[in-house]
Amino acid sequence: MTAEALRLLEAGEATWPPARRWTLGPWVLRVGQGGGKRVSAATVAEPGAVPEAAALAEAEAAMAEMRQAPLVMVRPGEAALDAMLERAGYDRLDPSVIWHAPIEQLTDRAVPRLSALTVWEPLQIMREIWAEHGVGPARQAVMERAPQPKTGLLARQNDHPAGTGFVCVADGVAMVHALVVVPRERRQGAAQWVMRGAAQWAAAQGAREIAAAATRDNAAAAGLYAALGMRQAGAYHYRIKPAEGR
Repeated sequence: MTAEALRLLEAGEATWPPARRWTLGPWVLRVGQGGGKRVSAATVAEPGAVPEAAALAEAEAAMAEMRQAPLVMVRPGEAALDAMLERAGYDRLDPSVIWHAPIEQLTDRAVPRLSALTVWEPLQIMREIWAEHGVGPARQAVMERAPQPKTGLLARQNDHPAGTGFVCVADGVAMVHALVVVPRERRQGAAQWVMRGAAQWAAAQGAREIAAAATRDNAAAAGLYAALGMRQAGAYHYRIKPAEGR
């Protein structure tokens, strides 16, 4: 499961890329430009490695220079790294799960007409829905710099825009990001049609697999992915160093 999860995390970064990444000793550092933890967190260059304290201090200084909090993603198989960061005073946050399925798992039904429209560049209504639900300009900029093939998805339900999402394909994996359904349209199937629409579009681009990540406390996402027959490939979380004086 660890190798599978690491492969999907790599696809996640390829489809939701940082503004810049580079190696500093045993670390891979990222510039997120406000695009969220996934594009800002450092990782160890060699999965499972545990850097020395001096190397951690050097990485912290580099992140401070970028005006980013010291933040590390802890991936599957990195329990020793996790323990080291805890000893160094880092708090644990956002435990998350990677979900995935073969692409054909979600292409077995026709998507009702107009239920999930694929469109790139995003329409203004899509940008507004994202912004209203925490996917503001900085996160939308991540979508802009993601490579092709990619598309946005606009859900329609009850003759109204019901939600939106983003999907990008890398190495045969279609990663779904920024999936949002507006409150009044929830629990009526809109999210399932967006996922199925994403899968059908991605299959046409040659994708063999569909995947998404969600925090463990996101019960709605877990219910959606489980209902679609997706399974958990692994889990990860972040460690962040609190600001001095907290």
